[in-house]
Amino acid sequence: MQVVKPRLLVARAPCFSREVLCCVREPLPLTVSRQIVLNMAATGNEEQTLLPDIEEEAEGMEREMESEEEEEEGMGVEHSEEEDEEDTSEDERENEAEIQRLEEQLSINAFDYNCHVDLIKLLRQEGKLHRLRKARQKMSELFPLTEEIWLDWLKDEIRLTEDESDREKVYELFERAVKDYMCPEIWLEYVQYSIGGMGAQGGIERVRSIFERALTAVGLHMTKGASIWEAYREFEIVILSTVQPPPGSVASKEQQELLNAQLERIHTLFRRQLAVPLMDMEGTYAEYSDWADDGVPETVTHQYRRALQQLEKCKPFEEALLVSEPPKLAEYQAYIDFEMKEGDPARVQIIFERALAENCLVPDLWIKYTMYLDRQLKIKDLVLSAHERAVRNCPWTMGLWKSYLLALERHGADHQTVTDVFEKALNAGFIQAADYVEIWQSNLDYLRRRVDFSKEWSRELDELRAAFARSLDYLKEDVKERFSESGDLSCIIMQIWARIEALHCKNMQKARELWDSIMTKGNAKYANMWLEYYNLERSYGDAVHCRKALHRAVQCTSDYPEHVCDVLLNFERVEGSLEDWDAAVQKTETKLNRVNEQRARVAEKEAVLARQEEEKAEHRRKAKADKKAQKKSQKTDRAGDKRKAEDEYEEEWGEDEELPSKRLRGEEDFGSTAKEEHMETESGLFSRRAPPPRKTEPPGFRKNQQGLSEAPRQPQDISKEQRKDEECVFVSNLPFNLEDPEGKMRTLFQGCGTVQQVRPIFTAKGVFKGYCYVQFEDRLAVSEALKLDRQEVDGRPMFVSPCVDKNKNPDFKVFKYKTAMEKHKIFISGLPYSCTKETLEDLCKQHGTVKTIRLVTNRSGKPKGLAYVEYENEAQASQAVLKMDGTMLENFTISVAISNPPSRKMEDKAAPSRILGAAMLRQPQGARGKGRTQISLLPRSLYRQSAPDAKAENGTVSAPHATVTDGVHGGPGTASLDTQTKSLSNEDFAKMLLKK
Repeated sequence: MQVVKPRLLVARAPCFSREVLCCVREPLPLTVSRQIVLNMAATGNEEQTLLPDIEEEAEGMEREMESEEEEEEGMGVEHSEEEDEEDTSEDERENEAEIQRLEEQLSINAFDYNCHVDLIKLLRQEGKLHRLRKARQKMSELFPLTEEIWLDWLKDEIRLTEDESDREKVYELFERAVKDYMCPEIWLEYVQYSIGGMGAQGGIERVRSIFERALTAVGLHMTKGASIWEAYREFEIVILSTVQPPPGSVASKEQQELLNAQLERIHTLFRRQLAVPLMDMEGTYAEYSDWADDGVPETVTHQYRRALQQLEKCKPFEEALLVSEPPKLAEYQAYIDFEMKEGDPARVQIIFERALAENCLVPDLWIKYTMYLDRQLKIKDLVLSAHERAVRNCPWTMGLWKSYLLALERHGADHQTVTDVFEKALNAGFIQAADYVEIWQSNLDYLRRRVDFSKEWSRELDELRAAFARSLDYLKEDVKERFSESGDLSCIIMQIWARIEALHCKNMQKARELWDSIMTKGNAKYANMWLEYYNLERSYGDAVHCRKALHRAVQCTSDYPEHVCDVLLNFERVEGSLEDWDAAVQKTETKLNRVNEQRARVAEKEAVLARQEEEKAEHRRKAKADKKAQKKSQKTDRAGDKRKAEDEYEEEWGEDEELPSKRLRGEEDFGSTAKEEHMETESGLFSRRAPPPRKTEPPGFRKNQQGLSEAPRQPQDISKEQRKDEECVFVSNLPFNLEDPEGKMRTLFQGCGTVQQVRPIFTAKGVFKGYCYVQFEDRLAVSEALKLDRQEVDGRPMFVSPCVDKNKNPDFKVFKYKTAMEKHKIFISGLPYSCTKETLEDLCKQHGTVKTIRLVTNRSGKPKGLAYVEYENEAQASQAVLKMDGTMLENFTISVAISNPPSRKMEDKAAPSRILGAAMLRQPQGARGKGRTQISLLPRSLYRQSAPDAKAENGTVSAPHATVTDGVHGGPGTASLDTQTKSLSNEDFAKMLLKK
C-alpha cells in the first residue's frame, strides 16, 4: 500500500485566511486544501463557506480599530458625532442624486456602457443590494461583462448565500460569467466556490466536473493555466488523505481499491499536465519525480520533452506579449498565425480566446475566429457560443450577424431561435443602409430554404411571402428614414422575389407586378434592368410579354439604347412576323435618331463651353505676358543710366569700325556660337550649349596649371549626315571624375552592338560633365543599350535614354512615373537605409499579392528611405495601409499611405554655363542685387567679326572657319591653324591693345 508523503500535505496546506488569498491569486490552490479540511470536518450536509471567517476577521479588525480610536479619544482627541452624521448624510444625498441621474440617462440610452459602469460602482458603494443586482442584470443582458465586474458581482452574491437554493443561483451566475470571456481567475473562483458545497450529495463529483471544464477552457493557457492544474492536483491529494487507513491499521480490500484509484487520479493529473507546454514546467516535473516512488515513466518523460520543445517555440510570442502595451493586437495576430500553421485546434482556440479577451471590439478578429470554428472544429456548442459572443461584443457589424444566422441553420437550430436572432440583428444599429439589405437577404434565403415548393401551398411559403413584403416596407420606412435611402437602389430583393414566384411558384402574374413596381422606382432608364426582365419573360413567360417588354425598353432606356434596339431586332428575327419586324425597325430607327440628335446638341454645347474655357485661358496667358513685359520694361528703365555710361566709354575709345554684337553669357569666346540642344531624357529636359573651343595660352601663361587643364580628348569626328538620333543613346549621371569616359563607355556598350562613336562632354577647362552620347551603327543596338539603364558605374547608377532632339520631335514623351492617385499602390516612408527589396517584400506580402517594389534612390544610387509597392488590387493595398502604418521595422517607425504623389512642374531650362572669356549678359542688377560692375576683361581689339554660327548637334560643334586673326586661336578642329601661328610676346599684345 502506497502512503502519501506527508511533506506535500504540510507544504501545500498552510492556514492562510481567505481574505489574504483573495488578494493574492497565485496561492489560491493552497486555499483548496484548507477548504476541503473544513468541509470534511463539517457534520452532515451542513454547508459551510469561508464567509463567516471573513466576517469574524473583519469584525475583529473593526473592534481593534474602535479600541484604538477610544484610546485616542481618551488621550484628548475630540470628535463630533453630529458632524460625522451630517457629512455622511450629505454624501448620501449627493450619491443618490447621481444615481438617479445615471438611471435617467440609461432610460434614454440603454447602450451607454460607461453609464452602466458608473451606476454599478455607486450602488455598490452605497450598499443598495437590490438595485445593484438589478443594474448588473440589465448590463449583462446588453454587454459582456469584464473580469473585474464579474468577480465583484460573484463575491457579493457569495456573501449573501444562505441555503441550497441560493447556492444554485450562484452556480448559474458562475456559468454566465465563464461564457463571456476566457478568464482563468473566474474559473479559479468557480472551483473554489464549488469546493464549499462538496459535502452535499454528489458534491465531490461536481467539483471534479467543474475542474475538468476549467482545464478544457483555460488549461492550455501558457502563463496562467498551471494554477488550475495545481489546484486540481491539490484537491485530489487532500481527498487521498481521507481514504488512507489510520496509522497502524491494515486497509481492507475496498479501502485499497479506493486508495489505488485515487493514486491513479493523481498520477494521471501529473502526466496530463507535463504533456502541456506551460510556464515553470521544470518545477512540476521535479515535484512529480519526488512524489512518484517508482520514478517518472519513460513515456511521461518523452511527452514532457516534447512539451518543452513546444514551449521554446512559443516563448518568443509570449515574451512579445509580456513587453508590449495593450491591446497587443499585432502580437496576437502573429501568435495566431503561428498556431494555425502548427495546426493544433485546441491551442488555436486558446490563443484566439486570449486575444479576444483584450481585443473584444475588433470585428475582424471575431470574424477570423468564427470562420475558423465553422470550417475546422464544427462543434455545435463551441461554434454557436463564439458567434453569440461575437455579436454581443460587436453588434454593429453586419457580417457577424450574417455568419451567426448561417451557423444556426447549419447546426439545426429551431426556427424560433433563428427568428429571435434575426430580430436582434435588426435592432443592432448598423452603420449603413446596405447592411440592412444584406441581413434581410440572409433571412429571406433561410426562409426560402425551408419551403417545400412541391406543395401548392404551405405555411412556410406564406411566411416567406410575408417576409418579402415586410422587408420592402422596412427598407422603405425605417431604413430610409434613418439613412435617407433604402439601400436597395437596384431592387435586388424584389428581383429575387419575382424570380422565386416565376421559377418555383409558377406565378408569372405576380412576377410581372413586381417588375412593374421595380421599373416605377427609377430603374426604367437602365438597359440592364429591362434585359433582366426580358430574360425572366424569355425563361418563364411568353413571346407576347417579351415583345411588350422590349418595346417599352426601347422607349425608356437612356444609357445603352443601341444595345436594347439590337436585342429587339434579334428577337423579331427569331419570333416575329413581317409586321412585327417593320414595327420594330420603325421604333428603333425613331429612337436612335432622337438619341443622335440629343447627343449632337450635347456635343455642341460642350464644344461651346470648351471654346469659352480656351478663350479664358488665352486671356489669362496674355494678361500674364503683358504683366511680365511691363516688369521687364521697368527693369530696362532702371538700367538706362548704366547703358549711357558704357556708350560714353566706347566713344572715348573712338573706334571707327563696327564692333561685333555682344554675345550672351555661355557663348563661345570667338568664332561660331553653338545653338542650344534640347534633349529629353528620363531625368527631365536637358537644355545645354556645346562646349567652347579651348584657347592656346601664350608662352609662360599659367605654367602651374598645364597638367590640370589638359585639352579634352575629342572623339573621332563623323559627319552630321552619319549622326542619327535613332541610332544614338544619351548616357547621363556618370561620375565627374570618371577616367577615360570614352574608353569606358565603349567597353561598356560594345556588347550591345558596334559602337561607331562615343562623344563625352567636357567643360571649357576640360572637366568631364558626367554625360555623353554613344553612336551605334544600327538601331537594334539602341534597344539593347537601353537595357543597361540604372547599371552602376563607379558606384553611381548610369541613366541610359533615347537620344531625341525636342526641336525636331516636340511630341516625344519619355517614361515618367504617374503623379495621380493609384489606389492599388502604397507609398512607404521612414524605411531604414539598409532595407532591401527582399525584406520589404517579406513584410508586404503578408497583406496581399505584391506585383512590383520600387525603392527610391538619389542620383548616386543611395536609398532615400522611401518605397512604392504595387498590389494586385485596391483591397489588398488598403489592408496593407491599415495593418502596416505606424509599425516598426528595424527600430524605424514606417508610415504607409495610398500612393498619391504631388504633381511636378517642369524645371526651367538650365541656364547656360559660364564660358571663359564670353561677354556677360546685360543685367540691370548684379548677382547681389547691386549695380552691374562685372565687365568683360578681354580687350575689344581682339574681337573680330565672327563667321556664321556653326550648328551644334548632340553636344559637339562642327569645325568652324578661323574666327580670330592676329594669331589668336580658332575653334576645335583647327589644330593646324594653332600649330602654324607663331608665338606672341607681351609687347605684341600691348601693341595690339594700344593700336600702335
